[in-house]
Amino acid sequence: MIETFRPEVLHRTHSCGQLRAGDVGSTVRLCGWVRSYRDHGGVVFIDLRDRDGITQVVFDLPSCDGGDAAGQSAAAAQKMYELARGLRNEWVIAIHGKVRPRGEGRVNPKLPTGEVEVIADSLAVLNRSETVPFEPDGFANVSEEMRLRYRYIDLRRPEMTAALRLRARIAKAMHDVLDGEGFVEVETPNLTKSTPEGARDFLVPCRLQQGSFYALPQSPQLFKQILMISGLDKYYQIARCFRDEDLRADRQPEFTQLDLEMSFVNEPDVMAVTEQVMREVCKVSGKPFPEQVPVILYKDAMERYGIDRPDMRFELFLHDVSAAVAASEFKVFKDAVSQGGLVKGLCVPGGAKFTRKEIDLYTAYAGEFGAKGLAWCKLEAGQFTGGVAKFFPPDMQTALRQLFNAADGDLLFFVADKPATTNKALAALRSRLGKDLALYREGDMRWCWVTEFPLVEWNPDERRWDAMHHPFTSPLPEDLDKLDSDPGSVRARAYDLVCNGTEMGGGSIRIHQPDVQSRVFSLLGISPESAAARFGFFLNALKYGAPPHGGLALGLDRVVMIMAGGQSLRDVIAFPKTQRGTCPLTDGPSEVEPKQLDELHIRVVQPPPAVK
Repeated sequence: MIETFRPEVLHRTHSCGQLRAGDVGSTVRLCGWVRSYRDHGGVVFIDLRDRDGITQVVFDLPSCDGGDAAGQSAAAAQKMYELARGLRNEWVIAIHGKVRPRGEGRVNPKLPTGEVEVIADSLAVLNRSETVPFEPDGFANVSEEMRLRYRYIDLRRPEMTAALRLRARIAKAMHDVLDGEGFVEVETPNLTKSTPEGARDFLVPCRLQQGSFYALPQSPQLFKQILMISGLDKYYQIARCFRDEDLRADRQPEFTQLDLEMSFVNEPDVMAVTEQVMREVCKVSGKPFPEQVPVILYKDAMERYGIDRPDMRFELFLHDVSAAVAASEFKVFKDAVSQGGLVKGLCVPGGAKFTRKEIDLYTAYAGEFGAKGLAWCKLEAGQFTGGVAKFFPPDMQTALRQLFNAADGDLLFFVADKPATTNKALAALRSRLGKDLALYREGDMRWCWVTEFPLVEWNPDERRWDAMHHPFTSPLPEDLDKLDSDPGSVRARAYDLVCNGTEMGGGSIRIHQPDVQSRVFSLLGISPESAAARFGFFLNALKYGAPPHGGLALGLDRVVMIMAGGQSLRDVIAFPKTQRGTCPLTDGPSEVEPKQLDELHIRVVQPPPAVK
């Protein structure tokens, strides 16, 4: 039977992923998209898809003029069969029929519904589809630009549907944990004052205040601190944030974070609540979470891993060999040490089997992260061979073997440069080797807290101190007396949660005393006048009984990416931007009508042509 569109054809009894062997004999109604069709002459098979899965539907030509087993006339059955033969991929249909077993030899073990099929007795075409630019199941060879332009097709992929549904469960888990712990959800403004303190703000012109601009918030930082001053005690929200910065796979111009703040707390209190949240997130995601998350100091992370977000799934540690090679005849090492640089290396177990071509590829890779070269040598038959081995006398070789705990068959890689460059290049090389050599299993998850970051870092270009996190992070009390005399050694009461080398979130205990905040601003080169202009509303609030407080923000997009096993934030965001900050779906950003600019008293000035 062919059904014209009536509201009742939308009353589904099941989703396309629900039916099992126990449903055999049931009468069902399903709605969805045609994933595929197969005409076998006298019988048409349709794979019907919705967000829950796929069910095979059968349209069988009646075997006699008297009609079929469902009781419909032969003419109606014939007409339905002919319509079924015309179905095409991505048409939207509704069917009614009876569940039957597929039969011996026809079970599809790849589908949860693979033991059954539905023999249809009615069909309604709800909407036709033009030929799609790509099949949802055939996206592998489709460019990301194309996928984002036709995102409504791309989102029909089971992987994308599953990621968005997982995102919803994760967000609910976060809500549930914090609600249970007495946190109050509060929304903070999306139109606020521009207080640039890191990335560039997205500015929004104000029509009612000509020449003035709002800014979209980079985070709710100052508002959540004001909520603590207001006595709210425990705040959270899943907040939208905006940063006009260069993009990459794990960064978007607009992103979402779980934002929380607590009064009368120390670092372990905030970390404990965060672990509660992540334990529940991992539970709903089917991932493990440790009973106790290890804590590693920033200085130890940099020393052993070369990075403040260490991947602890494998033990391939970096070693500072500056002292051991200072007397080497190798000029690169000697110069680096004499100029205050750093010589570090790592030992690759079994790496002596690497060919020269493979070593050159790793050298080029380290060069992408600033290394001017990658020195190396192999340990074979108790002796260093190849590369820079000739520059290491026997006593130096002994010292290096002991530092690296190296054995025959191993390979040593070295980088000599400024400390930041050396660590950056070796950290990237370590990560690459871990993957190439399968030093960990896919699916492993290793968590850690990194604490006691430097409060400030030196900006050589601007010749000033910059805040490592943000200017409202509290110094450790025992380091306060160094703010003026030795600011580079001052440690912050900051903490980051890291999983598999990805920073999942971070936070700090905040400055709650006006005099300390003034000292930090002064260190950062923010004059009292500038501080008043940029942060006056907040500094005024600090004068009226601010409690000790601290908090944290978890990147929801990153959390979901890790839990879903995605490679990019764009895999877990419904409508993301490209690396150029554009939206192919809507063709945004775009020019606006001159009338709109006139109302805002804004004139667009075209940039000068690029110099060739």
